[in-house]
Amino acid sequence: MTGAPAPDVPLAPDAPGARADVLHTLFHSDQGGHEQVVLCQDRASGLKAVIAIHSTALGPALGGTRFYPYANEAAAVADALNLARGMSYKNAMAGLDHGGGKAVIIGDPELVKTEELLLAYGRFVSSLGGRYVTACDVGTYVADMDVVARECAWTTGRSPENGGAGDSSVLTAFGVYQGMRASAQHLWGDPSLRGRRVGVAGVGKVGHHLVGHLLAEGADVLVTDVREDSVRRVTDSHPGRVTAVADTDALIRAEGLDIYAPCALGGALNDASVPVLTAKVVCGAANNQLAHPGVEKDLADRGILYAPDYVVNAGGVIQVADELHGFDFDRCKKKAARIFDTTLAIFARANEDGIPPAAAADRIAEQLMAAGRSAREH
Repeated sequence: MTGAPAPDVPLAPDAPGARADVLHTLFHSDQGGHEQVVLCQDRASGLKAVIAIHSTALGPALGGTRFYPYANEAAAVADALNLARGMSYKNAMAGLDHGGGKAVIIGDPELVKTEELLLAYGRFVSSLGGRYVTACDVGTYVADMDVVARECAWTTGRSPENGGAGDSSVLTAFGVYQGMRASAQHLWGDPSLRGRRVGVAGVGKVGHHLVGHLLAEGADVLVTDVREDSVRRVTDSHPGRVTAVADTDALIRAEGLDIYAPCALGGALNDASVPVLTAKVVCGAANNQLAHPGVEKDLADRGILYAPDYVVNAGGVIQVADELHGFDFDRCKKKAARIFDTTLAIFARANEDGIPPAAAADRIAEQLMAAGRSAREH
């Protein structure tokens, strides 16, 4: 997953060759290697969706459903492929008996999301017979999964009233917090974040819970978000304890920043942001933070410690996976707490192999998947 393309940068508008490019990505082993991609359309409800299964080497593919107004269908397919591959690595590093998959629904959820559309989507997921297990992601919520589950047994992230675990952002934030503590331990010799200046970009579903953990430990917290109401919710909840800054560009340039936590959409670490980043650690909840191959080396060359995103943000997938076996919050929290040790092990492997942490995490995940594939073949 090192240097994965930013999922939220739209591709060029539809043009001759665009579809061929998607197929090339799908069948090119270095970028794709996916087992299955399903294009879903239901004219009656308006559903247009893509379900991508990257790997089932370790078990049924598990990953959320993103509902997003993509610029075009090619961008949606590319996003599904990229996110599904990331879930294979995430689930492997989280120690789950699951491979990686992801689904995207094309459209603005504020405008086109309906019960009929979600039910139609649930029927498509169900048609895969358990090869793909879905959950929440950007643009989908617990209430949506309750609807999908009416047509599909392989649905997690449901409400407690409907046999589910509820909001997975709580444990996602807890896992990122553990990753920060491990980063502090590795870089400064002490896991405590007391007095550390932490900038959180994106204080939505996950970010606002992360802020709570940081403040409880005595960190100095700066926040920003494209939604003013999200920032206001955090500042109102913690009066006088959180500093709001104008935008992400101002946040990453903030004087004395110790840790930068990208918690919005992907591609936050790129050729524009890395050279001006003042933080010594990057550890956040966003998926696919590295905009392109080579960014992980740029960070290392600047002496910035990067905690791989798919490792530290795995608390949510740990929770939804547990839901399949009868959810127990305490059991999940103990598993999510192990993200601290996993992150430290990645830093140790990076030092041992002389490579950036992102590359070290990839190597470990790939070894786990290869072992799982070999075990199934024999």
